[in-house]
Parts: sequence; structure tokens; C-alpha cells
Amino acid sequence: MKKIILFGIILCLLFSCQQQEQPTISFYYWKTIFRLSPKEKNTLTTNEVKRLYIRYFDIDLSSKTQKPFPRTPIRFEDITSGFEIIPVVYIKNKVMLDKKLDVMDLAQKTNSFIQQINTKNNITIQEIQIDCDWTLESKDNYLRFIETFKKVSNKKLSATIRLHQIKYYKKTKIPNVDRGVLMYYNMGKIATDSLNSIYDSSIANRYLSSLKSYPLPIDIALPIYSWGIHIREGKIIGLRNKIDIHNLKNSSSFVLTKNNQFAVSNSTFNNGIFYKKNDQIKIETISENDLLEMAGNLEENITQNPKEIIFYDLDEFNLKNYEKGLFKKIIDCF
Repeated sequence: MKKIILFGIILCLLFSCQQQEQPTISFYYWKTIFRLSPKEKNTLTTNEVKRLYIRYFDIDLSSKTQKPFPRTPIRFEDITSGFEIIPVVYIKNKVMLDKKLDVMDLAQKTNSFIQQINTKNNITIQEIQIDCDWTLESKDNYLRFIETFKKVSNKKLSATIRLHQIKYYKKTKIPNVDRGVLMYYNMGKIATDSLNSIYDSSIANRYLSSLKSYPLPIDIALPIYSWGIHIREGKIIGLRNKIDIHNLKNSSSFVLTKNNQFAVSNSTFNNGIFYKKNDQIKIETISENDLLEMAGNLEENITQNPKEIIFYDLDEFNLKNYEKGLFKKIIDCF
């Protein structure tokens, strides 16, 4: 009887430990040159980061031939030793919308280009991630591509998943990958109103409960980036990355009109971009409280803890906006 009780206690302890296992911290790297700054290196060391998801290249349609081609491939200036590298290939949905798409040709060329980059930079990989916001119209090509690419690459495969693909998975279908990564950002429409298109809790709440029934194991990607929406005469004319709010506040050419919006008082250039008098810049950011709220809401709606939280993206400009211990505080939520 004592042995049975002891065995039961051990089982409970093991189960408890499994339940409390925290996800690890990883980062996306989304620049065209892999070169880590001292602050970026320090962030990786402090947070004991072992895996980096590096955007290797995008796949777009050529304007001349309307055939898929790779754009802006990564160039490595720093060594990657000490990290497990997961190449990420971003495929524009319009590639998958092409009804004449040669899926086998695309899979072979994509895999070949990844291998070229790895060979040139002495990188060994175990996994590849495909990033594509496929739709009902493109799903057949996309699903065939995933099946074909998995066989061609002979690697573990992960795929990014959007909230709408989780809620309506019976229609959008589930790609045949080893795991998904929920991109928990870019939820709303980029617009001139006061809403934040990167994260909107009211939009997120429409989808959160669907996580409980999604069959594919998923990890979570959370945003740590910001941008400015450039508005002229009520129309959006561009997204402006890495806009320093403090720089705008200290400039006589920009006037803060709301908490997140600036008006251009005098026509000027800022970081190479021309801003005309009376233009508006709507700043969208993600605060620490936003991130903690996101983590808490996700934890309440998932059936099992993610193994990994991946932050988008590793960049000194983004990192300076957050306290040193924030990333560990977020995984403590799970």
C-alpha cells in the first residue's frame, strides 16, 4: 500500500512539473544583413536564447515574367555559432494565387536556395519555417507546396498561422507541418482611425477561444516592433518603420496632436522620407502592459503551454523600448 501511495505522489509531482514547464525565449531576425549589435548580443545572452528564426529571403512574382523569384536574400556578416538557426522563407500570397503555379519547381528552387545560403555560411539546420498568409483562394496551392516542400527538404517544417486560420481551420485547412507558430499581431486594418492595427484586444477576443480546439501544436510569436502610418489628405501613403517618437517630439516640424499622432507643421525630411506640411503620422506601438495582457489572455485559452515564445523582431531599435527583464516576465505568464 505504501508503495502504491509513493508511486502516486511521484506521478503527481511529474505531472505538476510538466504543467509548470515554461516556454523558451527566441527571436525573429528580419533584416537583410545578419550583424548583431552589442545590445542585441546582450539580449540574447541575458535571455539564454538558443534559437534564431532568420528571414532568408522573400518569394514574390516577377513583374516581367509573372514567375516566382527570390527577393532580398540574407547576407551574413556575423557568425551564427552558438545558435540553432531556423531559416524562414516569406512567400507572398499572390504567388500561391497563381493557378498555373508549378509547385514542384517552386519547392525545389526554394530548398536549393536555402541550401546555397547554408553552404556559403557553414550553417547546419534541422528545421525550416514557411511564412505565408494563405487564403481560401490560395489554399490548394499552398497545401500542395507544403506537402511537396516537406518531402524535397527532408527537414522538420513549421508554418506561421494567423488568427483567422485558427478560427476557420475547417475551411482554410491545416498545413502538414510539425508545428505552427501563431502570429499574435497585425490583427486590424491599417487605417487612419485611433485603433492599433498591430494589437487590438477587442479583435483578439473574437478568436481566442478557438485556440482550444485547434488540432496543430502551436508556439507563439509576439510583437515588439512599432511603426508610423504616414497620412496625407486623409489617405495612407506609406508605413514608416523605426520612427523615433522622442526625435519627433524634439523637432519643431512635428506637433503632437494626440497620444499617438503627430501633425507636420513645416514640410521636412526625416530619415530620408519627405513629410509635407499638414501630413499626419499615426504611431502604433506595443507597450509592456500590452505584451503582458497578450500573454495572460493566451495562457487562459490554450490547452497546452507553447514550447517557445518568439519575439518579432530582434533589433536594437525595438529592444530599447522595453525593460531588461520583460521577456522572462512574459514567459512567466505561461
